[in-house]
Amino acid sequence: MLEVKRSVPQTGLSIAEAARRTGVSVHTLRYYERAGLVVTTVDRTAGGRRRYQQLDLDWITVCTRLRATGMPIKTIRRYAQLVSAGHGNEQERLALMEAHRADVSAKLAEIQENLKLIDHKIDVYRGRLAAGDADRLWAPNRENHTRKATP
Repeated sequence: MLEVKRSVPQTGLSIAEAARRTGVSVHTLRYYERAGLVVTTVDRTAGGRRRYQQLDLDWITVCTRLRATGMPIKTIRRYAQLVSAGHGNEQERLALMEAHRADVSAKLAEIQENLKLIDHKIDVYRGRLAAGDADRLWAPNRENHTRKATP
């Protein structure tokens, strides 16, 4: 990973403040560093305490959003390595993002189909309740395994 040399910081955010601003836990911030998911070395004070800069917070946001969309840690790590390496691998970065976008789009399409079923069920329940015949909704008869009405 490319190490960006920075002087001993006099400014920046503590790990607790960085966690608050990014919406992740202190443990998660430390994990991201250990797992090789950050693109620069986080600054440290002379006493060894982490000091996060805006660049660090922005990158953590990228990581959390990629993770929230289902990107595996291994893939985020690869992306971080590519970004850290600098110029010359943009085509590989693009391919990685396009593949992830295709995965997310497929998941969204599946969720949309599931949502259609949920909407249909809501319409059925509303209709039956409004008609006063909700008792006709499907319920399994456990004794002889027959069904009543429609699901």
